[in-house]
Amino acid sequence: MEAQMEKFLAQEKVTIDEKLIEHITQLNAPESLKDSMIYSLKAGGKRIRPILLLATLKGFGKDLNKGYDIACAIEMIHTYSLIHDDLPAMDDDDLRRGQPTNHKVFGEALAILAGDGLLTYSFTIVSQLQSVEDHIKIELVQKISQAAGPKGMVAGQVADMEAEGRDLDLEELQEIHHRKTGDLLSLSLECGALLAEASQEEMHILTRFGKHLGLAFQIKDDLLDVEGDENVLGKRVGSDATNEKNTYPKILGVEKAKETLTYHLNEAHKLLAQVDMDQTLLRQLTNYIGERAN
Repeated sequence: MEAQMEKFLAQEKVTIDEKLIEHITQLNAPESLKDSMIYSLKAGGKRIRPILLLATLKGFGKDLNKGYDIACAIEMIHTYSLIHDDLPAMDDDDLRRGQPTNHKVFGEALAILAGDGLLTYSFTIVSQLQSVEDHIKIELVQKISQAAGPKGMVAGQVADMEAEGRDLDLEELQEIHHRKTGDLLSLSLECGALLAEASQEEMHILTRFGKHLGLAFQIKDDLLDVEGDENVLGKRVGSDATNEKNTYPKILGVEKAKETLTYHLNEAHKLLAQVDMDQTLLRQLTNYIGERAN
């Protein structure tokens, strides 16, 4: 990882981790519910979505304090989706990032409610953003609900679920991952650009940049499940093949999947070069997504 990106990621991950817990701790809610929400928020993760939003703000020369709350809101939505993905009715996973999944610790009912709490509270946070004009708050709510809702991430999960037991072609697989992964990554960039008051053209380019980044992120995930180090990943390698999941290596083969990863990273770089901003962090973050080991 390049030095500037490594320093930025390390610093801002600590800040986001702290602010996420502060948000939940101050809630007037049952302690058991807060414990369940905090458990999954503390489970780690790269915080790639908040980092993308903050890197966009920094690239446009804006104060990062303007983005922390909405960065937390997006991470809460991502965490809610992971809690629900792990449930017996969905993927029925026992471990997440090497730790027992939420429902294994708190029970299925409380895990569902913890996910519900994180999703709904994220919109409370957005509605209470300080120093953000009301029309921008409305646009943020619209973008978040579209990316996370029945036309975005939820639609991707449904398509993924309905694809179980049958072989997908590449176009079908990409559509699922655009929605399951790409929409929330693009959302982070769009929210950063919106807070930075970027032009519509710049936002459009960053959205397309995010789509390529999302597919690159997913292809790398699939490749790590084939070639990764279990000790670094914190989960079993080869689970996708065991579970007969549709992945890029399964459809394309490992070498072609690597070529496709390179294609999407290159396209992302080309788009980023068209935006009038300091592109350093987002460029380095793009490289990191292609090179990461977990």
